Amino acid sequence: MSAVTYDNVLVDGYLELLANLGPKVKLELISKLSQSISKDFSKMDNRFFAAFGAWSSAETAEKLVEDIRQSRVFNREIEPL
Repeated sequence: MSAVTYDNVLVDGYLELLANLGPKVKLELISKLSQSISKDFSKMDNRFFAAFGAWSSAETAEKLVEDIRQSRVFNREIEPL
């Protein structure tokens, strides 16, 4: 079952459950769902922008490059023919 079909089945199931609710309860539910959507979007924006950024370190770029190069380990053994 595809994701879209699965989502439609879920929505239809929830609509059947909510069919017997009164108008006030349905409006309250709509309000709370709208609020939850806006919260979800703000969380998504924060996570998206948090994924980008500059490297923060007190060391200079040259020092970082030097440390990386010094930490390299070469254990390649060439076998004679």
